[in-house]
This record gives sequence, structure tokens and C-alpha cells, in this order.
Amino acid sequence: MIYPQPLKKGDKVAVICLSSGIIGEPYCAHEKELGLKKLREFGLEPVFTEHALMGTDYIMSHPEARAADLKSAFLDDSVKGIITSIGGIETFRTFPYLMEDEEFINAVRQHPKFFLGFSDTTNNHFMFHRLGLQTFYGQAFMCDLAELSGDMLPYSKAQFESCFKPYHGRRITPSDVWYEERTDFSAAAVGTTPVSHKEEHGYELLQGAPVFEGELLGGCIDSMGEMLMTGNAERYGELLAEEFEKCPRLKEDLANQSEITRRYNIFPTAEEWRGKILFAETSEVMPTPEMLREYLEVLRAEGVFGSINGIIIGKPMNEKYYDEYKSVWREAVDNSKLPILYNVNFGHSAPRAILPYGAMAHVDAEKQEITLL
Repeated sequence: MIYPQPLKKGDKVAVICLSSGIIGEPYCAHEKELGLKKLREFGLEPVFTEHALMGTDYIMSHPEARAADLKSAFLDDSVKGIITSIGGIETFRTFPYLMEDEEFINAVRQHPKFFLGFSDTTNNHFMFHRLGLQTFYGQAFMCDLAELSGDMLPYSKAQFESCFKPYHGRRITPSDVWYEERTDFSAAAVGTTPVSHKEEHGYELLQGAPVFEGELLGGCIDSMGEMLMTGNAERYGELLAEEFEKCPRLKEDLANQSEITRRYNIFPTAEEWRGKILFAETSEVMPTPEMLREYLEVLRAEGVFGSINGIIIGKPMNEKYYDEYKSVWREAVDNSKLPILYNVNFGHSAPRAILPYGAMAHVDAEKQEITLL
């Protein structure tokens, strides 16, 4: 695996749209400025990639432009880090433009960059994992750096600060508080704080030994499931009817998502999951327990659960389906000896820890800590 250098003050970091292009819309101008201000406060020099601010319709209709932005960032030696703006649902559409481009593949391996994001960015992380580059799951520009209160949430901020030094020895422990998802992201919400709650659960060991180790590999469970499922165009049909009308190719690509993912060997094989710790979390859609079960059955069919050393599961957003999800996970895994740690602060529920792909992690449920070795 190729390991990028940690960030350092003075580094140029590129903010990129690989999924949704919402950051380019005028109604998000306040979030853009908040995020830029925060990156500068960290001593970084932020830039937007060429097409990042072109808006949602352009970004959706031009996966080749998103791919070109990523390639340019890797070819630019002055860029040391890449941060995704936000997630979405169809970054996989960039795969044909990237995985068939030898210049891009060589750039990734010869000019490694610090790459950070979550949610739909799971697809990009798995692509980079296939290419041998270590990347980092967590913290997006709009969701974290552009926090409307004017500063990052304390736990998330401390995690982002950890990107400025090697992660070895870092301990990830439960946050004392968790936050509800905001319902107002308008300029009027600037200066307000999200609704917070005291953490009542901490890390919960659902089953298996309290101590286990393995290399980290995973992401958003919705994204992982959809990489492998058929019928995604129909699944999103009602939700994306307007987008399908604007971009007919989007519907066609969603119908072929599994084929595109498999064509480029993006999803790890059962053998590649051997000895790993699967980290997984549910999206802001807050899938029903039935939908979560469907995603997990797809992973089971790929042989994921048969060869891993353990699982760590992110806190469900707003704690919705908190208890129901636990039952679904136990039943879907169907191996009471496989360790499962639940309610870890990463993914869609704020605040967010940062998990390095390929890092060896030591999990100790009794000590309530995950140590990156």
C-alpha cells in the first residue's frame, strides 16, 4: 500500500465534487465561505478544482469533468491533499474515465495525495484501495469544515487536526455528545448550533470477543450494497425523476451500477476481506431495518462476513432504528463468535472520527477505545 504524507501547514488542498455539485449553487455561498475560512485557519491553502463550482446540473451531467478534476489534482505536484465537498449517489459514474486512464493510475501511484471524504465517496475509497493508495474515511467540506455554527464540532475538529501527523498510536474513543442532523442549512442558520444530546451508550459490544485486531476496510453500507445490487435505477426512480429527465444517461448508468463496479474490480474480493475489520455505517437516508438487511445480504453473498476478524458499526443518524439495527446485524452476520462493536462515531452521524483505510486497528470494547497501530 502507498501511504500519503500527513497534511502540514502551508499545504494546498483541492476541494472536489465527485458526487453532488451542490457547493456550486448560489444558495450555498455561505457554506463555501465558511469552509474556506476554516481550512485557512488550519494553515492550509484551499482551492476548488476546475469544475467543482459549476453547480448540481452540470456536475450530475458530466462525470467525465469530475474525473478530469481528480486526475488534474493528482498530476499537480503543488496539491498535497484532496477533500470531497459532499457525498451523493453516483460517483461510480467516474470509474470508466479513471480506471481506463493509465496516466491517472500512474499519477495516483507516483504522486500520492491525502484524500478525505465519506458517504458516496466510499466508491472512490474502494477505487483507490484497488490502486494501492491509502485514503481516509471521514470529514467532508460542506458537512464538517463548513459547520454553520462557525467552528467545527469539537470532536470532529480534533479528528481533523490529527491529519497533520502520522496516525500511528491515535486512539478513537466515544464522543461525550452526539448531534441531530440539521434541518435548516440556509444562511439564516449561520451562528446556530445543532441540537446535541449526551451520549448514553458508548461503544456497545453486540457479540464476540471484546478485543480484536485487523486492517480497516469499509464505508457507507448503503454505498457498498448498491455497488453490488441490480435495480438501482428503479430504487431511486421516484426520488430522482427530475434528475433522470435532465440527464437520461444517469438512469442508464444506475441500472448498470453493479456491472460497472464489477468491470473495474472496485469491490474487494472475499479473499481481500480476509483478516480485515469491516467498518460500516448507514446514510442520512436512514434506511429501514428491512433495507439494511437487504444490503447486508448482498455483502454476505460476496463472502464478506466469512473471512473478516470483526466489525465496527457507526452510530445511526439521530439514533433512528438504534435497537432494530442491532438485531439486523446479528441476524445477517449469523456467526455469534464474530466480534461486532456498535455505536462508533464515524460516518453520517455527527461528530465524525477519521478512519484510515488499511490501518491496523486494535479494538478494545472494555476500554472503550480503538487504537490505530
